[in-house]
Amino acid sequence: MDAPFLTVRNLTKHFAPTAFSRGPVVRALDDISFDIARGQVVGLVGESGSGKTTIGRSVLRLIEPTSGEIRFDGVDITKLSAGPLVRQRRKMQYIFQDPFASLSPRMTIGQILTEGLDIQGIGSRRERRAKAERALAAVELPVDAYDRYAHEFSGGQRQRIGIARALTLEPEFIVADEPVSALDVSIQAQIINLLRDLQVRLGLTMLFISHDLAVVEYICDTVIVLYLGRIMEVAPAAALYARPQHPYTRALLSAIPSLDPLARQGRQVLKGDIPSPANPPTGCVFRTRCPVALDACAGIVPPLRATTSDGHLKACIRDDIA
Repeated sequence: MDAPFLTVRNLTKHFAPTAFSRGPVVRALDDISFDIARGQVVGLVGESGSGKTTIGRSVLRLIEPTSGEIRFDGVDITKLSAGPLVRQRRKMQYIFQDPFASLSPRMTIGQILTEGLDIQGIGSRRERRAKAERALAAVELPVDAYDRYAHEFSGGQRQRIGIARALTLEPEFIVADEPVSALDVSIQAQIINLLRDLQVRLGLTMLFISHDLAVVEYICDTVIVLYLGRIMEVAPAAALYARPQHPYTRALLSAIPSLDPLARQGRQVLKGDIPSPANPPTGCVFRTRCPVALDACAGIVPPLRATTSDGHLKACIRDDIA
């Protein structure tokens, strides 16, 4: 079997108080481990505050992990110094959530698209422009967009520009961080179809972050369910949606909008809000909202363990809800 393209082991990220922010340590991520195979699309789902974006940014070292190993194509990027890390980032790109905030209003689209090429020292000015124009064509925007500014485009077009920016360096791995959540529903399907087509056509490996489980089911091969900085369940997408094994996953799936009145009647509504990562519950972090929690859950951090032979994993001490 081939080695995973991306390996994350025991990733932890704690935000300590600074001179400008007093308070307790915020435990954003604790002991996160997963693999992504080359060409695979892995979905990362969970409520706001679960740590999804922190994982995405840690994987590219846009923020520094507190501890753990992140091995990309055999290279542990947590150990790279500034120069080698910049060169490594040519293979790894990020699509941001907000297409309005992620594009500078002072730069032309051409300048935005060629900035990474300039930093990496790739090609002449003419060659950089040619790469940028090919990226515009790949996301179905006209070539004349090159000399225009971001305010001249709609939200959906701006997100296409953000995708084009990620493509100009011809990366092998992309983190797509909630790439459609800021867009109108009518535009979301177009962007998701574009991403799916690009992933297949270019053979991209992707970490797809979303809170929309319907979107994740459509585009992802494997799904990781995250809650308060810990992984609750990992499974192939088809298995997760057909046979969710963790009570948190079941609650998330039951919240997907449906026109079926029977489905609405069986909806599991979680009580309360997700706890603060500055003061997480002891034991299983989900226990304070879990409808089937036991007294023992307060004293045990459940390990992620295999429940089937198809790679289905869950972090729960109960076997009777499998």
